[in-house]
Amino acid sequence: MKTKRQIIKIDEAKCDGCGNCVTGCYEGALQLIDGKARLVSDLLCDGLGACMGECPRGAIKIEEREAVPYDERKVMEGMVKQGPNTIKAHLKHLKDHAQKNFLKQAFAYLKEHNIPNPMEGEMKKEHEPCGCPGGQTLDFRSPCGGEEETAGPAAKSQLKQWPVQLHLASPMAPYFEKADVVLAADCTAYAYGSFHNDFIKGKALVIACPKLDDGREIYVEKVQALIEDAKINTLTVVTMEVPCCNGLLSIVKEAAAAANRKVPVKLVVISIQGGIKSEEWA
Repeated sequence: MKTKRQIIKIDEAKCDGCGNCVTGCYEGALQLIDGKARLVSDLLCDGLGACMGECPRGAIKIEEREAVPYDERKVMEGMVKQGPNTIKAHLKHLKDHAQKNFLKQAFAYLKEHNIPNPMEGEMKKEHEPCGCPGGQTLDFRSPCGGEEETAGPAAKSQLKQWPVQLHLASPMAPYFEKADVVLAADCTAYAYGSFHNDFIKGKALVIACPKLDDGREIYVEKVQALIEDAKINTLTVVTMEVPCCNGLLSIVKEAAAAANRKVPVKLVVISIQGGIKSEEWA
């Protein structure tokens, strides 16, 4: 039975058949056929788009269409045949994208078939209360032990999550859900001295450079997913006054226009000398 969900789409005109996406898809949903990457099974595509980062031509994007549901148990059957390293890579992929339900299904499959779970020890460490930060998920909002003290005169960081680069961030990460989100041009935090306290305190952050980053379509889709799927509360776009930064607002406007729900968008422009040049709701 098909259902409407997110799934990858390959632009054959852009695809040069390098095969990077095929080796990067541990689920086995992609194959090279007649010199082009093809999605050979909707069943095996989780729609998270990890393969997009492997494509040097920007030929892969995420679309929403009718497709059979992703089957984690079917994927695990293929993982087992490929060995423990592939299993671990797949489990890490699910963990990094905050796919708790799929991860739970994968663990259950391994347990049912008496197959060692290569991430069992790592997951236990992450769930130890107030454990070592290096072993915990990178969601710094946890009240575990209160606020960390900063030694010396350094200002306290207000960053509550990782990663922050838009290509690496997953819109389905828990810290984006119903959050106030800041989308900032890379240079803004260097130009504006109080960036942490004035912009990201109590908010989730993603950063991008509309001039130097590849994959504009991917950015549009991710911002749209933040609006539609994460159901963010507000979106603040922080740019520099230079013309190339206008592309970031353009990305947001395109994503907002395509989204089925609306979200308030504020535009803040930082001057090259570090002041706030303008601030308005877009």
